[in-house]
Amino acid sequence: MGLGTSLSCDISMNTNLNEEERQKYQNPGVIRQLLHFSKNIAIVGLSDKPERASNFVGSYLKSEGYNIIPVNPMKQEILGEKCYPDLKSVPEKIDIVDIFRKPQDCYGIVEEAIEVGAKAVWMQLTIANRDAGELAIKNGLQVIMDRCIKMEHGRYNGNLHWVGMNTEIITAKKAARFF
Repeated sequence: MGLGTSLSCDISMNTNLNEEERQKYQNPGVIRQLLHFSKNIAIVGLSDKPERASNFVGSYLKSEGYNIIPVNPMKQEILGEKCYPDLKSVPEKIDIVDIFRKPQDCYGIVEEAIEVGAKAVWMQLTIANRDAGELAIKNGLQVIMDRCIKMEHGRYNGNLHWVGMNTEIITAKKAARFF
């Protein structure tokens, strides 16, 4: 899990965070540190459907050597790993709580993350809850907001090609075809 060079493009157009918040919640140094020193990543909202972003991210993290811990009360197993209904049920130490839930759900998830002694919370791309972020920081957790952990790992590990990243536009929408 190397971290590549410090040179990478800054993705800032597709975010609702202002400049000050980007510095606070998208700090490249914090991101690199978390990716380098973390091993156990609990993924809240991990789906068993391969076409879902959470499943793709979980599969990628697992293939990169991270121990993924699915947190989904509706499933028994995802990606070959035992699923847990909530963070409090996870028997092992959690380094990062990666959140794939609606922004309004994040505050309760952060409360659980604090309770179980997680080191960080990571709100995925387009997910931002400032109150939850402040609660986490106040309780000593690192916070990343509105960033994709897979993309960030790829950026710093050299697995993400510049093509597509320089545009600062990340979308799952199919491009329109012109005839």
